[in-house]
Amino acid sequence: MQPVDLPTLRSFFHAAPFMVDLGVEPVGVGPGRVETELVIAARHRQHTGVVHAGVLASLADHTMGAAAQTLAPAGHWILTAELKTSLLRGADGEKLVCTAEVIKPGRRISFTEAEVHAVRGSERVLVMKASATMAVAEAKA
Repeated sequence: MQPVDLPTLRSFFHAAPFMVDLGVEPVGVGPGRVETELVIAARHRQHTGVVHAGVLASLADHTMGAAAQTLAPAGHWILTAELKTSLLRGADGEKLVCTAEVIKPGRRISFTEAEVHAVRGSERVLVMKASATMAVAEAKA
């Protein structure tokens, strides 16, 4: 297992250009658990005004992968093998908060789950639940 602190996790996220472009920021980490935030901007919205489902899915996917990465052996990467999302309602507000955790770690695959909440002031609304099967792959030199 690789010990992961918040600065290390931020470096991991900042090495992923798409996450940087979206504006995803890690705000919490523990073994098998990661929390991220995304400040909602106009570019994240679809034609109806709510946050695009692709933004929500990408946020959940990368956050779940990072949670699994905290439990991966040194020299291994986590890759998404299967992703399922359930959109519960349109996301609107000031920011999105995603909390992901590893439900069942494994040597070759891990199972993860995430919740995405839309936040406006003190109001926090659950907008998506997600789950993913993550493959544990040996990093290539």
